[in-house]
Amino acid sequence: MKGIEQKQAVIYCRVSSIKQTTAGDGLKSQETRCREFARLKNYNVVEVFRDDVSGSLIDRPGMKAMLAFLQKRRTKGMIALIDDVSRLARGLQAHLELRGAIANAGALLESPSIEFGDDPDSILVENLLASVSQHQRQKNGEQTKNRMKARVQNGYWVFQAPTGYRYVSVSGRGKMLKRDEPVAYVVQEALEGYASGRFETQADVMRFLQAHPIFPKDGSGIIRNHRVFQLLNQPAYAGYIEAPSWGVSLRPAQHEALISYQTFQRIQDRLNGNGYAPRRTNLNEDFPLRGYVVCADCETPLTACWSKGSHAKHPYYLCPKRGCASYGKSIRRDKIEGEFAELLATLQPSEKLFRVARMMFADLWDRRLAQAEVQSKAFGAQLIKIERQVSQFLERILDASVPSVIAAYEDRVRKLEEEKLIINERMANAGRPASRFDDALRTALGFLANPCNLWSSDRLEDRRAVLKLAFAERLRYARKEGFRTAKLSLPFKVVGEFSGSVEKVARPKRFELLAF
Repeated sequence: MKGIEQKQAVIYCRVSSIKQTTAGDGLKSQETRCREFARLKNYNVVEVFRDDVSGSLIDRPGMKAMLAFLQKRRTKGMIALIDDVSRLARGLQAHLELRGAIANAGALLESPSIEFGDDPDSILVENLLASVSQHQRQKNGEQTKNRMKARVQNGYWVFQAPTGYRYVSVSGRGKMLKRDEPVAYVVQEALEGYASGRFETQADVMRFLQAHPIFPKDGSGIIRNHRVFQLLNQPAYAGYIEAPSWGVSLRPAQHEALISYQTFQRIQDRLNGNGYAPRRTNLNEDFPLRGYVVCADCETPLTACWSKGSHAKHPYYLCPKRGCASYGKSIRRDKIEGEFAELLATLQPSEKLFRVARMMFADLWDRRLAQAEVQSKAFGAQLIKIERQVSQFLERILDASVPSVIAAYEDRVRKLEEEKLIINERMANAGRPASRFDDALRTALGFLANPCNLWSSDRLEDRRAVLKLAFAERLRYARKEGFRTAKLSLPFKVVGEFSGSVEKVARPKRFELLAF
């Protein structure tokens, strides 16, 4: 209109989440409606501000930018347009604070949905609408929480997917966690490694994950300590779920586990200082015998290092214990590892023993299957006993009136329920071989036939496996004499005992006693 100065206006739009920004049309619809209102009022829209955060918050990037913009132009009588009261805020207190901030910036608040005024009736309507918006937000939050709690009670994970999992839609069951390979394998290796003692500390787990190229890092490209702590304390990896803040106790989950619950318990024991872990395995592939060979003079595990010479560095093993006759005296790596290879070569049995070995393994396999059935029945009896104890404690809770006593009973019930979970897991696995007999036999005989093949592997894990499988305890080494008599593991010990009488013995007596 000629002769009338056109007022300037800004538009503020808000949705509750980033997902609504990318998947919906809420922001665009709000802007279109406000622009149409501005056109009818003959306002010139000079800027549009947007937010994708909850309406219960006051500190929003878009809102702060709009208030700063209005402050700079407060003398021009700007108009701030919103599509609806709920877009400004989803709470009465937040609404009043933002309303006052806009007024202090010298702007007038307008909307195509409501006429803002200073009279009592207009203020009443405005406050009622803001209160209704707050009630809707709270009600929506309550309903969402109830639905999430119900799914958790049914064993479904409803929070952000843990590293190693991703959400997939399953017909009739909604969104569920599924292994996210290959990250899931990395997480599984880290958890099992800590439980077994391969990683002695949480820092070792952190270094393992940091060095793994496929494990997702944070924005700065590193793994934080708190993330490792969360990883080790997450029961979801064991196939269980709980939500203490919602009153949901630990229970089996619907998704596939990465580790067993027994492994998870070993991790918790180690975190709480109750678990025993073998001596730390050095991940440095330069010294595979470190920690597995002890000094013959003082029984202290040998350490290792690179010694700097005049032209190059040289690898050595040495005894680290002060006061020992061999303290600090170097042993060349090629010498001790060469003698170890010769020791392994002496463990290779003759081909004639393998017919006996096969019969022995077959007999042992059948006996273990029979024992597994007995073990399963024993687990069942133990489970009945625990359930009876739980019932007794629940009755005591009903009769108790002292809060400390009730808390103690509840803690005992929780521990009994955890024991039930472990027993149920053992019952499910009892009598179920990890592999077929032929596959297991082929692997076992292959190792017995030539452990040197595995030792010559480039993988540190394979070489460590030889040390654990071939020897029952650490090897003792004297600098001038070499390896002392080694205590062999059961398979090599048994085969060795019968190496001189293969033709006479078809089935060695009492082998099962040695095996168990």
